[in-house]
Amino acid sequence: MKQKCIDILKRLTGKKHIYFTDRGNTSLLLALKLAKELGKKKIFTQDQGGWLTYEQYIKEQGFEMVSLETDYGLVKLADLEKKAAEDSALLINSMPGYFCLQENMAEIHKLFRKKKALLINDVSGSIGTDAAKHGDVIVGSFGRWKPVNAEYGGFIAADEHADFFSGNKVEVKDFFKELYEKLSGLHKRLKEFEKISGKIKHELRDYDIIHREKKGINVIVKMHGPEEEAEIIDYCKYRGYDTTLCPRYIRVLDDAISIEIKRL
Repeated sequence: MKQKCIDILKRLTGKKHIYFTDRGNTSLLLALKLAKELGKKKIFTQDQGGWLTYEQYIKEQGFEMVSLETDYGLVKLADLEKKAAEDSALLINSMPGYFCLQENMAEIHKLFRKKKALLINDVSGSIGTDAAKHGDVIVGSFGRWKPVNAEYGGFIAADEHADFFSGNKVEVKDFFKELYEKLSGLHKRLKEFEKISGKIKHELRDYDIIHREKKGINVIVKMHGPEEEAEIIDYCKYRGYDTTLCPRYIRVLDDAISIEIKRL
């Protein structure tokens, strides 16, 4: 069953090697340790739409952290062109806030290869899309409320650095039957998310939805006063949708409500 999971993840990431971990945070930490071993000094991250442990782990590993100004989590290629260098790496969530896809990951990866910089792609939200197939190191979580919601484990995918990842092997429990079921059902789950997201965007067509046209899972609605906020909260309560109030780093740094479709 483990090999079947490996084969699916190879297809989803386009990478030759798959390594399992006990959680997504472990995958992330190992990727940063690799960056350190490769001599990288500076880590770029999004100013919003990332994950809780990004800053913690970057600083614990002794890197200089550079927060990139983004378009509600979406990284600007022109900005990277100016800043990326051989001593740097980008840790990017390719579906920031679970609500908008970084659609130009292939271009970002091409740029980083040219600059001899390292690209670490967190695909916990983007797995199953083309954005999840680009990066020197791909990391992801199978935790609760993730698209692949096995509620345990994470992974690393890479073409190179086999000695490093094999030498830092993480002991994991035998969760591969559950994981295989979740991986096999990913396409159907993403289609259902897309259907619900589209329905919400249509029903809230008169509201200010951030990156309305972008592919994503959650829907984030900007607030323009307490009356709108009350309307959106009532809408979500009536339909049974969980919400996250913003500003919040892991969603957006603006007054908004994130409708948490990924929790369905």
